[in-house]
Amino acid sequence: MPPLKPKSKLTPKTVMMFGTFDMIHEGHVNLFAQARKLAGKEGLVIVSIARDVNVKRIKGRTPRNNEKQRQKLVKSSRLVDKVILGALKNYFARIKTLQPDVIALGYDQTAYVDKLKTDLKLAKMSTKVVRLKPYQPKKFKTSLLLK
Repeated sequence: MPPLKPKSKLTPKTVMMFGTFDMIHEGHVNLFAQARKLAGKEGLVIVSIARDVNVKRIKGRTPRNNEKQRQKLVKSSRLVDKVILGALKNYFARIKTLQPDVIALGYDQTAYVDKLKTDLKLAKMSTKVVRLKPYQPKKFKTSLLLK
């Protein structure tokens, strides 16, 4: 898939998101809607699903649904254009290949942000990293809903 190159604020963009998405709740739907707005009607929203082994390593728990099930859940959203499984080791390879204009992070995604920005700079990529706004985080957060 060739990367889109924006010419103005109105030009469609490729927006990439990352996450576990162990269940889809209103908070996730809101994140997808924010990403869609950033991409524009004709833009692309790509979601990278965290691999099971990486969820276990980073969050210290095994996801309730396996990576294929989580991928299928996210694919069911009409706000998302493409859903891929994340890399097992080199997370940045997918970013470099897909060349997103924007990487949209959830309000609670704090791990590895500095590394991401450094890797983008080293790769001489102009990808913008933005933080999406929370949507009722005391109500719609997977870790709370799974209790």
